[in-house]
Amino acid sequence: MSTTPIDTWAVDLANVTAIYPWVGTEGIMAIVGIVLWLAWQVWQIKHENDTYDQKIQRYGDQTTINGAIDDHH
Repeated sequence: MSTTPIDTWAVDLANVTAIYPWVGTEGIMAIVGIVLWLAWQVWQIKHENDTYDQKIQRYGDQTTINGAIDDHH
């Protein structure tokens, strides 16, 4: 399977044009990748904060936990 018009590498590479697909879209792909990464970071932070808030509601905050530990010693 060939994705480029090159059948053999026994040619003068100065005369070869595109050697990989989607030449010229590197900048757009980088921007898309950065935007997706930032969106994932925002989602991840919100998800972790929601999980933390749920655990605080279930188990109490650090003061409550420390008080429970101190009462048992």
